[in-house]
Amino acid sequence: MRDEAGFRAFVEANGATLLHAARLLTGDHHRGEDLVQTALTRVYLKWGRIDAPLPYARRALVNAHIDQTRRRWWGERPTETLPEPPDTGAPGEEAASESRDELRRILAGLAPKERAVVVLRYYCDLSEQETAATLGLPVGTVKSTCSRALARLRVDVTSGAKP
Repeated sequence: MRDEAGFRAFVEANGATLLHAARLLTGDHHRGEDLVQTALTRVYLKWGRIDAPLPYARRALVNAHIDQTRRRWWGERPTETLPEPPDTGAPGEEAASESRDELRRILAGLAPKERAVVVLRYYCDLSEQETAATLGLPVGTVKSTCSRALARLRVDVTSGAKP
């Protein structure tokens, strides 16, 4: 029998963090929401059998993201220009939104595994060992993947290139 209240408390406590990590992984708000929903479904199905739900949820999030990047999808495609002008929010909100968009664009230039390592290491603030355990990789692979990803990000940011 599943502990519904425990799962609900877990989602309330960690849902926003997982959603932000998913947005960084996917580069898109709506795909991030779908990714979190997929990951939380996987967590829910194993809820009574997992000892550490947050690391399991992070792993499910990354695995679901990598699975989605492998699939061909012929549905809607995002575009650079919107058909109508966006609603303007409060002053200063636009700058914060542009900063988040820039971060997502930069991260989108990385391979899915590189993006997962960077997000887990620097957004989720996991150690190299925790990141390796979450992704099921050796620590050395996490270190080298992170190093390559950060080098690519430095080149992209300093050259002003958009990935």
